[in-house]
Amino acid sequence: MAPWLHLIGIGADGVESLSPAARALVAQAEHVFGGARHLADVRDLVRGEAVAWPVPFARGIGAVMARRGRRVVVLASGDPFFFGVGSTLVRHLGDVREMACLPGVSSVTLACARLGWTQQDVRVHSLCGRPVACLAPSVQPGARIVALSADGTTPAMLAQWLTARGFGPSRLHVMQALGADREAVVSAEAQAGFGPMDDLNVVAAEIVAGPDACPLPRTAGLDDALFDHDGQLTRREIRAVTLSSLAPRRGERLWDIGAGAGSISIEWMLADPANRALAIERDPVRAARIARNAEALGVPGLSVLVGAAPDAIAGAGDGAPDAVFVGGAVSVAGVLEAAWAALRPGGRIVANAVTHEGEMALGQARGRFGGEMLRLSVERLSPVGSLSAFRPAMTVTQWIAHKHGGPAWG
Repeated sequence: MAPWLHLIGIGADGVESLSPAARALVAQAEHVFGGARHLADVRDLVRGEAVAWPVPFARGIGAVMARRGRRVVVLASGDPFFFGVGSTLVRHLGDVREMACLPGVSSVTLACARLGWTQQDVRVHSLCGRPVACLAPSVQPGARIVALSADGTTPAMLAQWLTARGFGPSRLHVMQALGADREAVVSAEAQAGFGPMDDLNVVAAEIVAGPDACPLPRTAGLDDALFDHDGQLTRREIRAVTLSSLAPRRGERLWDIGAGAGSISIEWMLADPANRALAIERDPVRAARIARNAEALGVPGLSVLVGAAPDAIAGAGDGAPDAVFVGGAVSVAGVLEAAWAALRPGGRIVANAVTHEGEMALGQARGRFGGEMLRLSVERLSPVGSLSAFRPAMTVTQWIAHKHGGPAWG
């Protein structure tokens, strides 16, 4: 199949970054799509129609697809398949062989080359249309991060965010117009602050933790103090066991029913950047709190649905979940049955109870759907007058079931 669509990566040095083959494709194209800067760079080559990307972006994709079968070129910055338009175009093509890509050098590659960093050891994030909070899991002492900026104000915003989280000593390298004649690098500690920069920039960060920094742990069971809550929180020790029972895998979707502070769904998403979660909470105040917790802990993409189970389960939509956790609504009639019905074949369900009524509901669910049950007890050392003694927390009963039967991790 001969490709009708050519996706060409172009650098900040404009037409000079294009190979002879790429230049020929632009000159032969009937339609050339690109940003205003890209089109200006190749204006002397274009013989056909030049089309600037419209707003919203999706209209541009539709315009490209409407020209299917014609000679079409789409220009993109650097490597189009690295936080670029490439994957979006592929989703709209019936056959990837309809498109050929001539990638350029990405700004991340150039940034690492300038700094002498090993690219495979760098964590890359895009802040183009994404909140800075998405960096939180990667902000670890000694880490190296490259952030793709939205515009010239991004470096200052990132520096302020790092400083507020206790990482002010981190060294930032603002790399402007990489590959162009006006290329420039400004380096300073985050706490020193930054002014406006060239809109075409990336920020390379060497993370240094200050004395008040609190990097997120890399295992399940975050400290309870990291969550804003009103008491409706799955406590750290129980949460760690619950996440182990839920057994998150890359790209899976969780429904967290009766989410409280959202701790289970937040840690589910922290397990892998591709994971998704829906927190279902009947109290709108708690629902708003869940969203704030998700933002603060680096998973702003957590979806929150305000509604009471089991009715809210029917309106959740967005595909069947791979796993379901039931916490706050476990003793409500019909909730466990509705959760089980929503679960995809091969999925697993975990439910926790602390009340007698909740424990009875779990026993009945096990009788209907199978699975296993266990009891979790935690004791904490507390003052008793001038001495100390262990005080037991409420015992948690946990039901774990796989929709095909067998162990929850099967």
